[in-house]
Amino acid sequence: MTLLTVWKETDPSTPVLETTDESEIRAALAELGARFSRWDVRDLPAGASQDEVLALYAAEIDEVKDREGYTLVDVVALDPAQADYDDLKTPFRQKFLSEHKHDDDEDRYFAEGAGVFYLHANEKVHAVYCEAGDLISVPANTTHWFDMGTAPHYVSVRFFHDDDGWVGHFTGSPIAESFSTFDELHARRAQLA
Repeated sequence: MTLLTVWKETDPSTPVLETTDESEIRAALAELGARFSRWDVRDLPAGASQDEVLALYAAEIDEVKDREGYTLVDVVALDPAQADYDDLKTPFRQKFLSEHKHDDDEDRYFAEGAGVFYLHANEKVHAVYCEAGDLISVPANTTHWFDMGTAPHYVSVRFFHDDDGWVGHFTGSPIAESFSTFDELHARRAQLA
């Protein structure tokens, strides 16, 4: 169940919107120029390789590439079963927790697991708890951050317009420290289910 929580940027304690309704989520994000949709989830084999994930979703990936002009697609995954999971989880999470923006759109499809994108725009913070099946597109130059939680588990397909891949421009703002974390939103989502 995808969850959208919106706060005024000056009041991280009182949501002005909280919804799990897909059409409301899509409409609220569209006001920011962000796109949201869902794909049918397919079973991934344990420890699926990048090539296996890309092959499983080839038709959907090709449609997005053709429509949006992406030239590079890759897969990033964190799974507690990975041999290097304990070494990767904290530094990988920390990399994305600070507010930043990109010169390119940031399109992500969650093939497995979950993560939260926080879009900071129009004097509000929109937290989108994404789960398997969700495709989100954060428009270029939109300030945002991403949290995968203290025990991250997800497989995400990423789309890029050039071979540089993920390049973040950090704002230096501490705003991300004031809002609910992935773990807190995960608990809230469970209460609403």
